[in-house]
Amino acid sequence: MSTAQMEVKLWNDKREREMYENFAELYAIIKATEKLEKAYVRDIISSSEYETECQKLIAHFKTLASTLKDTVPSIERFADTYKMDCPAAINRLVTSGVPATVEHRAAAAASATTSAAIVAECVQNFITAMDSLKLNMVAVDQVHPLLSDLSASLNKLTILPPDFEGKTKMKEWIARLSKMGAADELTEQQARQLHFDLESSYNSFMAALPNAGT
Repeated sequence: MSTAQMEVKLWNDKREREMYENFAELYAIIKATEKLEKAYVRDIISSSEYETECQKLIAHFKTLASTLKDTVPSIERFADTYKMDCPAAINRLVTSGVPATVEHRAAAAASATTSAAIVAECVQNFITAMDSLKLNMVAVDQVHPLLSDLSASLNKLTILPPDFEGKTKMKEWIARLSKMGAADELTEQQARQLHFDLESSYNSFMAALPNAGT
C-alpha cells in the first residue's frame, strides 16, 4: 500500500517537474523573442537572420502553447504572473504569429494591389467621361456624376501629388457644373474644352505612373 502511494507520488512529481520545465521553456522563448524583436528594430541583425530565427521561435512557441493549453490558457497572463514585460514578444507570438518581415511584405503586396486597382479605376473613369462627351451626353446631370467619380478615384491614388493637373481641372469643372441646373447642357465650346482637359489630364496621368514607381 505504501509502495503504491510512493509510485503515485513519484508520478505526480514527474508530471509537475515536466510542467515546470515547459514553463521554463515558454519563458525562455518569450524572452528570446523580445530580444530578437529589439535587435531587428535597432538593425543589429539582418532581415534574413531575423526572419529565420523568428520563424523557429514562433514554431517552438506554437508547439509548446498547444501542449500547455490546459495549464496556460492565457500567454498574456503567464507573462504577467512572471513579470516578464515583453510586449513585442507577445505581439509577435500571440497576436501576429508571423515575423515582422513577412508582415511588411504582405502589407507592401496589398498596397501594390490596391494601387493597381485604383489606377485601373482611374483609367476607366477617364475613358468613360471622354466617350460620353463623344456620344453627346452633355447634360449637367450626365456629366457631373462622371467627373465626380473620376475626381474621387484620382484622390484615392496616393502616388499622385495634390496639385496633379487632373485633380485640379476636375475640381474646377465640378465647381462650374454645380452652379448650373441639372437639365442644363454644356455648349459645344464647353464640351470641347472639357474633352481637351480630360485628354490632357489622362495623358499626364499615364505619364506620371512610371515616375511614381508603379
